[in-house]
Amino acid sequence: MNYAVFLSGGVGTRTGADIPKQYVKVSGHMMATYALRPLLECEEVDKVCIVADESWQDALMNDVKNAGLDTTKVVAFANPGETRQLSILNGMREFHKDCVADSTVLIHDAARPYLTVDLLDCCYEALPGHHGVMPVLPMKDTVYFSADGKSIGKLLDRNTIYAGQAPELFVFTDYFAANMALTSDEIKKINGASEPAVMANLDVAMIAGDENNTKVTTETDLKKFMASLEK
Repeated sequence: MNYAVFLSGGVGTRTGADIPKQYVKVSGHMMATYALRPLLECEEVDKVCIVADESWQDALMNDVKNAGLDTTKVVAFANPGETRQLSILNGMREFHKDCVADSTVLIHDAARPYLTVDLLDCCYEALPGHHGVMPVLPMKDTVYFSADGKSIGKLLDRNTIYAGQAPELFVFTDYFAANMALTSDEIKKINGASEPAVMANLDVAMIAGDENNTKVTTETDLKKFMASLEK
């Protein structure tokens, strides 16, 4: 069984909107609906849990249905956690009792509305033989290290540094165990979904990411997304 946890619980204040950015409507539909669409259309994804505040759950589902999408894969909702990783864990708990040895879990964000079914398919194709898969992009700019954030300490080899993207795909039981092994303080410090897997020495394969699969974080990002749908 291939499960997916869709994160839609952030507050998104950096876009300047008066509501969470994922619920801003662009060309008639919420940004979250665009990000969720590929999960509902991908044949590999069996069941989806949406992590969202209760006050937005009905509105999101209505918007998804109004977009003409089949919502039968959405089988559960979970409340957001104190942090992103705790939200992921809340979503995984909705499926944990039913998962089997070969179950997988895909993590995606409502803030990445450019996701394609093709990238999802690439993740599933790359997973066999690994504990996880993460799309990445090579660094194009020169990269520096600074210990104090004020002056350059040293030059880093950009050929060994990659920018990770969502979605991230994992073997469910291994990834769940990696999260449960973290202390309450450790899990609150996690920034990326793959960090618990790396900390547990799991094998996370890298695949080529999609340069168009950018994250909508700022007001400028949101305007770019709006413009992309007007083309």
